[in-house]
Amino acid sequence: MGILIRRLIGVVLLAAALATGVLLIGPRAAQAHPHVWITATSELLYAPDGAITGVRHAWTFDDMFSTYALQGIESKKKGVYSHEELAALAQTNVESLKEFAYFTFAKADGKKQKFEEPVDYFLDFRDGLLTLHFTLPLKTPIKSKELALEVFDPTFFVDFKYADKDPVKLVGAPAACQTSFQRPNDGTASAQRLGEQNFMSGDNSNFGAMFANKIAVACP
Repeated sequence: MGILIRRLIGVVLLAAALATGVLLIGPRAAQAHPHVWITATSELLYAPDGAITGVRHAWTFDDMFSTYALQGIESKKKGVYSHEELAALAQTNVESLKEFAYFTFAKADGKKQKFEEPVDYFLDFRDGLLTLHFTLPLKTPIKSKELALEVFDPTFFVDFKYADKDPVKLVGAPAACQTSFQRPNDGTASAQRLGEQNFMSGDNSNFGAMFANKIAVACP
């Protein structure tokens, strides 16, 4: 059952799936529109020699998902959860994300880059919302003139919206590096043109790319 849930959504866990009825939704219906909403920030990490080493994400889940995800988790103080009390849930989240490439896709000078498994991951709970923090190290740190990073769910089950304030930061990057960030355009009209027939025909394997958040870094 856990494998089925992971195929439906990388960040879902068993308790949330049962509570929200995810298991009752067919894959095609699930892919037609998002069921989980995430507000994100990202930090691109650099070594002293100017090589990019990885990306650090903070993903805040919507209130409904946060509430369901916490069902069955005991805490010493009602409504307050420590990192230790959320440790098992955090592990479930990052392990489930692997099948979906962590919804993070990178190219350096036009070449695809691969990530190691997440490190330094944890969940915190504030103002009724869960936030997953984790770092994705690059398999090979690399110096590049042009870095492109996209964050999205290809099936559009998860909708990623970056924070209005400081959505992307460079950490330790050479001073001359410049970053730009492009939010996804409103895909409503395109989605309507595609219609349900596209989903039913299976022509939706990368529909979420229309809603990709695009980060670019240029270094001399």
